[in-house]
Parts: sequence; structure tokens; C-alpha cells
Amino acid sequence: MTPATVAIDLGAESCRVSLLRWSEGGPRITLVHRIPNGPVAHGDQLRWDLRAILAGVEEGLRRCAAIAVEGIASIGVDGWATDYVRLNENGRPLSDPFCYRDPRNIAAEHAVHERIGVRRLYELTGLQRLRFNTIYQLYADQMAGIPASVPWINLPEYLLSLLGGRRVAEYTNATHTGLVSVATGTWCAEVFETVGLDPAAAPQLVSPGTAVGVLQGPLAELPALRGTRLIAPACHDTASAIAGIPGATEDSGYISSGTWSLVGALLDRPCNTEQAFAKDFTNQGAVAGQVCFHKNVNGMWLLRQCIEHWNGAWTVSDLIAQAEGLPPPDQVFDVDQEDLMLPGDVPGRINEQRRRAGLDPMTGAPALTNLILHSLAARYAEVFRDLVEVSGKQLRRIYIVGGGSRNGLLNRLTQQATGLEVHCGYVESATVGNFAIQLAQPASKAEIGKWATTLGAAL
Repeated sequence: MTPATVAIDLGAESCRVSLLRWSEGGPRITLVHRIPNGPVAHGDQLRWDLRAILAGVEEGLRRCAAIAVEGIASIGVDGWATDYVRLNENGRPLSDPFCYRDPRNIAAEHAVHERIGVRRLYELTGLQRLRFNTIYQLYADQMAGIPASVPWINLPEYLLSLLGGRRVAEYTNATHTGLVSVATGTWCAEVFETVGLDPAAAPQLVSPGTAVGVLQGPLAELPALRGTRLIAPACHDTASAIAGIPGATEDSGYISSGTWSLVGALLDRPCNTEQAFAKDFTNQGAVAGQVCFHKNVNGMWLLRQCIEHWNGAWTVSDLIAQAEGLPPPDQVFDVDQEDLMLPGDVPGRINEQRRRAGLDPMTGAPALTNLILHSLAARYAEVFRDLVEVSGKQLRRIYIVGGGSRNGLLNRLTQQATGLEVHCGYVESATVGNFAIQLAQPASKAEIGKWATTLGAAL
């Protein structure tokens, strides 16, 4: 009997524990446990409830162990990037980790750029300028009095270490820190030195698919989890999601659509030219030595923040249904305006943009939803046009993965705005990619792609 495999996907809105099992009918993937997640306000700070996340993951693993009597061969963890845990001398968290949306990053970003210019930072790292990149968060810690020498580890890798693995930084996740050299793929000594960070506090870099240890502790006493290997897949959920796209071709782009929309394409080598810098594209690690060349675009966060402002009176699906058939809005808005990245009165901020443009406020939840979706589609089209101009890559189709792949209205608007074929991938594409990387030996592009195609039918 073929052993099972577990994929843990840490999401900013929910965390998922999934089980892959084998039978005569082929593979089957089951979502065993879903853990609600979200940042928690502590005064004027936004932090993650680490204890709740870990308790939910443990419950998910126990449920997997109860189901998989054949045993579980390995566990892989992916999740959102940039956020991390600071560790004490015993390897335990100093505190709950900050959420990347915490406003402390505003002052830290300015302070970092006083030490190293934005253009030089891009030359060295190829990373899109985003206020929540780990470099700014680590500097915010120092501004708050935490010494640079205190060790840190990103959240997916922290979970692997807590389960028994060694402290590592998986490459795809590490490239979102702003501390990895785009030229060498290693920690960038110039950035650490110029900013005043301590390279000894950073974990060891490892490649996607690296085995980092064997499960330890009480969970390892369960029969199904004895000797279970711990794997760092592509720990950045976007890299895992892109790895989970079946049948992607050289003329394909992607949108990983969820809280954020990651809009881009895979390249064989980094592109950190002056033009790429001007258009603010990022170069992040992908599996098998490729590069995720994309932009972070505000995503369904906008609509969810509106729903929260409306006291939960609507659901996303209800609003999309109500928006169907409405005429295009008089004008789209800038979905990436900085104040729309922060929690709060998103409807009011959108209408403030409209006021400054000499337009009347948009009233009514369906009408505002229609405006948001048209604005997102227009932004996607703009990014793809810029990508073709900057990289020279020609595109014919787009694969949309993640929760946004179910948004039929947004997908149709995207096809209209871009003029490209739109194909819907898997909602749980990060989980598929996580499994594919665990199973691929070697972790080559062809082998991972083969497994992604095989496993897609198992969802």
C-alpha cells in the first residue's frame, strides 16, 4: 500500500491541511481540516494568532493520521511570504509574529531607503518595492529595540522546524525578503551590511523539495506518523501555486488570485533592468530554477474589506451575482493606491479617489462590487501589457489559480480586458504544487509538471 502525503497550506484568511492517498482508482486529495485565520489587533498592532494556527495544524495532522492507516510518508508546508517568527535562545517565539499589514512598516521603509537607495536595492535583489517585504519588517524590529542578532524564520519554515525540522529558509520564500541576491541566489552581503542586519540571524538557504528532518514529538508517536519526513516544498504559496498549474506553456501567463493577485509569467532568468524597475516588477524564486516575474496587485482583499465595513451584510458570491449584468462603470480606479492596502473604510477610500477625479460617489454594494471587478481586470490588463514590453515574452493565454478562479464575472472581464485566453486552474493550486514537489524526484520542471497534471484530477 502506497503511503499517504500531507500538504499544509497557510493562508492569510484560512489554513488548510490536505491528505493525498492512493488507491486502485488513482490518487485522491481530501481537505481534512480548515483553520480560520486572520490578523488580530493588539492596540495599534496587527499580529497573527500563532497558537491558534499551530493548534489547528496539529488537529489536522491528527485527523490525517487517523485516516491514513497506510502511513504518511511526508509533510510539506507552504504559506504566505514575508512574515516571520523571532526566536529566543531556546528556539521558541519571542511573541506572536507581526502581520505584514502592520503600519510600523511605513517608518521602517523610509529608514531603510535612507541607508540603501531604492534603485540599488532593486539592482541587488530584483524585488518589487512593497512595504511589507521582510527587510522592512526586520528593520522595524530594530527600531523597536530588538537586536539584529536575534534569529528569525519565515512562518512556513517555522512550522516545519517546530515539527522537528532544522531551521531553514526555502529559496522561493526567501526571495520575498528583499535579502537574496538576484545574481547569485544567496543571501546578499551588501544588503545585510548596508541596512545593518545580521546575516548570522538568517536561516540556511535550501532549494524547493529539500528534506529538512523527520517528524518529532507527540505527533510522531501516532502509528501513521512514525518516520514521516518533513519537506520544504516551495514554501512560498505563490511558487507552489504556479508549480501546480498543469499544461502551462511558454506563452502562458498567470494570475494567482486571492487576497492578493499575483499577475505575471515564468521566466528562465531574472529581469531587473531599468525598465523592469520603472514598471515595478518583482523577480521571485520559482521551482526548477525559474523566476516568477510578476507584480503584486491588490486582489479580493478589496471586496472582503468592503463586506467587513458593511458589517457582513453580504457574501462575496451574493455580490458577484448582483453585479452580473450591470453596465461598466464610468471610470475604473487605482486598485493599488497605498491606502487601499490597509484595513479600514475601503468603500470610503475608493469614493475619495472618485471625488478627486471629479466623479460622484459610487453607492450601493452591487455597484461598488462591479466597480472593483472592472478595476481589477483593467489593472491585470495593464500589468500584462507592461510585462510583454519589459520582458519580451509573448503571451497567448492566462491561467488563473486560487480562490479567484471561481469568480466567473472577474474571469470574463479579465479575458475582455487582456484579449488573452483565460483558463481556470485549481482553487487549491498551492496544495497541488506542494504535493507535486514532495513527490517529484528529482524536483525538475518536467517531473513536477507531470505530478501536477496527475494530481489535478484528484481534487
